[in-house]
Amino acid sequence: MSSSDRAWSPQSWRAYPCRQQPVYPDRAALERVLAEVGALPPLVTSYEIESLKAQLAEAARGERFILWGGDCAESFADCNSSAIAAKLKILLQMSLVLVHGMRKRITRIGRFAGQYAKPRSAATETIDGVELPTYRGDNINHPEPTAAARAPDPTLLLRGYERSALTLNFVRSLVDGGFADLHHPENWDLEFVRHSPLAAEYQRMVDSIGESLRFMETLAGGTIAAMQRVDFYTSHELLVLDYESALTRQVPRRDGWFNLSTHLPWIGVRTGAPDGAHLEFCRGIRNPVGVKVGPDTTVEALLSTVRTLSPDGEEGRVVLVTRFGAHRIGRAFPPLLRAVRESGMPVVWVCDPMHGNTETVVPAAGAWAGKSVKTRKFAHVLAEAHQAIEIHRGEGVPLAGVHVELTGENVTECTGGARGLTDDDLSRAYRSQVDPRLNYEQALELAMLIARA
Repeated sequence: MSSSDRAWSPQSWRAYPCRQQPVYPDRAALERVLAEVGALPPLVTSYEIESLKAQLAEAARGERFILWGGDCAESFADCNSSAIAAKLKILLQMSLVLVHGMRKRITRIGRFAGQYAKPRSAATETIDGVELPTYRGDNINHPEPTAAARAPDPTLLLRGYERSALTLNFVRSLVDGGFADLHHPENWDLEFVRHSPLAAEYQRMVDSIGESLRFMETLAGGTIAAMQRVDFYTSHELLVLDYESALTRQVPRRDGWFNLSTHLPWIGVRTGAPDGAHLEFCRGIRNPVGVKVGPDTTVEALLSTVRTLSPDGEEGRVVLVTRFGAHRIGRAFPPLLRAVRESGMPVVWVCDPMHGNTETVVPAAGAWAGKSVKTRKFAHVLAEAHQAIEIHRGEGVPLAGVHVELTGENVTECTGGARGLTDDDLSRAYRSQVDPRLNYEQALELAMLIARA
């Protein structure tokens, strides 16, 4: 019996191996929380989900480009207006650069309003001789190294829902209030952009777009309303299936089930097994679904995953997010790309040049001298993005977008870039609790270099 013939419900995933799930000490308390979440309003709408799916299909045909970015893992403490606005600003700046360079419409997807859980390589870690559960994100447990803090707490799922709703509400208010108006890109300037080595080039792009817009409006005889706002979509990694299934619902006048916790959930490499619960859950929802593809992905597993998620070949449904690393993409990616192309199954290819390039360094100087620090080299991030572009061109398959971990803050978590950050600079402003992110300058530089490629 094929996967498409199996009966599906929002709870059918429970019959499958389920990885990366927190073990709650009080199951009754979890059930009470899930019942409360299930009675709360959805975070997104089915209309928005279908609109995104249509845009993803256009990107797969090369008609638009996807800019997908945000934090590695959100924290409850960063659910504030300045942090949210900063992330929105850098995504708007990057999309402006991409529009100018690529002459394509841009679909903006944020890794926010729900990215509160992270997969981990081990269930426990030892701190000062004490074995503790691993910190899995703010909607599961706390980062403090104590047994009480690390115990999974189901009430944090409610806190995660609330902060997702607050973030979405603020983003929508900004966008609907004219924050994304192309007539006023000065609203997006982070106060330190003017100090960037790329500031002059960015300003030339802004001036060029402004001049073109004024010319078009002169011809049209009025303001072009479509330039006053943009669509923003949300995404997060699909991890805690109890929470996701509580927000999965049927809606009036539409067929099927929608996961209304986000527009675009994705499955990571640690939860993407073809026989796993996460794939079974995603099989039955109407959302577009992202799937991370790495150097250990086999042709057989990838084709099986695509067929399971989209047995009818629906355009815009399956988003394959590649993350190989700059040193492995040239060898490992082309066979997978060719196999999917030859299968005739429509997919949306997006390059994630971040995750395959994570490494550990030991600074020789500075506050962290002699300590192991997780980082990423900007040169490797850029190299993977450029190789992905060239591979897609060579195979005649459009690269639909990029997926980047970034922040609008002036952090020092990745080395390199226009300012030439070194290992010794990492301790100056390293704020991520999990993976290193590009700062505002590095993110803008990446967009400029991709737009030129």
